Amino acid sequence: MVDNTTHLLMEQDVPLLTDPTIVDARLQRLSALDRVAGQLVFTDISKAQKLLAEQQELLREYPQPDFQLNFHINTALVENQLYNYNLAEIHFRLALEILGERGNVRQFAETYIDYAGTLLNLEQMDRAKLYLNQADRYLKNFPDDQLKARYICREGYLQLKNSNYPKALQLFHESKRRLEKLEKDLSLKDYYFITLIESGLGTVHAQNNNPEKSIEAYEEVVKLCEKIGMRSRLSWHYLNVGNGYMTTQDYENASRYFKNAIKVVDDVNQQARAIAFANLGYCYLQKGQQKEALELFSKAYPLFKEKRDKNLANIEWWRAKIFEEDRKKRALKYYFKALEHAKKAPDYKLISVILKDIASLYANELDYKNAYDYQVLYDQAVQRYLYEVKDSEIRELEIKYNAERKEKEAEMFKLQASGLQLKALRAQMNPHFVFNALNSVQNFITSNDGTLAAKYLAQFAHLMRQSLEYSELEVISLEKEIEFLRDYLEINEKLRFENKLSYEIIVDEDIEEDIYGVPTMIIQPYVENAIEHGIRPKKNGLITVKFSSKDENTILCVVEDDGVGRERVKILQDNNPSYKDHRSLGTKITQERLEILLKDKGNEEKAVSIIDLKDELTGEPLGTRVEILIPIVEIQMK
Repeated sequence: MVDNTTHLLMEQDVPLLTDPTIVDARLQRLSALDRVAGQLVFTDISKAQKLLAEQQELLREYPQPDFQLNFHINTALVENQLYNYNLAEIHFRLALEILGERGNVRQFAETYIDYAGTLLNLEQMDRAKLYLNQADRYLKNFPDDQLKARYICREGYLQLKNSNYPKALQLFHESKRRLEKLEKDLSLKDYYFITLIESGLGTVHAQNNNPEKSIEAYEEVVKLCEKIGMRSRLSWHYLNVGNGYMTTQDYENASRYFKNAIKVVDDVNQQARAIAFANLGYCYLQKGQQKEALELFSKAYPLFKEKRDKNLANIEWWRAKIFEEDRKKRALKYYFKALEHAKKAPDYKLISVILKDIASLYANELDYKNAYDYQVLYDQAVQRYLYEVKDSEIRELEIKYNAERKEKEAEMFKLQASGLQLKALRAQMNPHFVFNALNSVQNFITSNDGTLAAKYLAQFAHLMRQSLEYSELEVISLEKEIEFLRDYLEINEKLRFENKLSYEIIVDEDIEEDIYGVPTMIIQPYVENAIEHGIRPKKNGLITVKFSSKDENTILCVVEDDGVGRERVKILQDNNPSYKDHRSLGTKITQERLEILLKDKGNEEKAVSIIDLKDELTGEPLGTRVEILIPIVEIQMK
């Protein structure tokens, strides 16, 4: 069923600001505009534009972030429907800026999915994949069946753009099944995605030379659009059905759909109407209605000429066919025009058939020299076309191979990371730390300070339990990672260094600790290293851990100490056997984990950078800073 709100999309539903005494009149008006415009985006573009223009004026005088957010999203959706993809992208980016300040997880995921659609229309596949990955991350942490179905639909179009038709077919069917399983009534936007799914299925079947299934899918789109009133892309949907019937040489049904495509006035794109005029003319040509065909070609021609469309070649070629029987000179004129347009494309398949027809016409006129010359050109064009087909097949295979290779590499990276994680966990807790912590608890007991003994023993036990629990996970939230670090540093501060060590953990405001996933216990080895190499020789000091966003896929963590510096530590290690006991296995293995995980995301940057801090004047060591790039990864849900 369709939402009841679809029956309420009447202009009178929007209250007018007629009573200046109502204090919140503007807010009520904004709310009404927001509600109605959000529905009209999918049913009545022109009315949606009018309401959005009014909403924009009100927002200038009475800015409300929530309404501004919806205004930009709805405007982006409208511009996308109107084929203004660059303008749609601008509004999506403005919406994301607002979401960065006040958005929730669902809003982010939905906007990323919608934005990816515009990026696909802009042929920016890599960026579309990036935003789809972001949406997928949110949906794995906070599952939402409705958005998951839409996300899978967009993934299907990504595969379709990459000519991976089997994968696209699989994703479209999965998306359709998920939407059909939703218990609640589908929204207009859900129905819009169903039209995208069926259109995608129609395209896949057409590419696989299965016109019957292609027609079936495209007709489903038409039925749904007609039922709900989605008319902004309806001319294309009619055109797709007509093209399917034309492929099967069912010119009667093809003509019916082409006529419908011409009648649609809601779709502003003139190319669909131009193709419908031209293809309807071809249908009349096949039915022997040459006069009607020429009239339709004349209507299509200026629409194509405006954009120098390669379909001009088809129109000239079909015109030539009409005059081939009794006006051969005129037919040749159109053939040569068709050949000129086809070469501009260049379309070697069309070039070859035009050359073949020219050769045949000369042969019928007993002009064997020209017939021979154009037959030679035809043979050359056919060879060129076959080479192009072969190259296209090779490119498609390369795309499929690279996609499968990346999936296998991703699995391999995960396996390698898991194996290294086990090694890292064995080296995670330094025996110095465990021994000193327990020794301090024992001192509290022997000094009859049972309260502190119980407190720190419980905290120590909690830390060790966390360590064991996290060893079962590949990924934890950044929030839990920070909680673990805080416990670890506090026990060091209170028990091992007896308040002579202090620490500070800083997290930038734009980082969502509960949503971002990071590799398990990835920072602790570097904090431990700072304590062992920097602070331990001094017996006191400060450890600072700061988290900030580097980009959408990476967190920068800086671990800084005001210790003795690496040069002094090396001297101590060479001269004092006690400092040789601590080996930095944890940091070495952790760096390997990070490099694998970063590479998995296409990031070739150095995972860990170590900087010696020194006094600019004296050169005296002031400590060490370690900069760690942490990939944001998916949180495993239990």
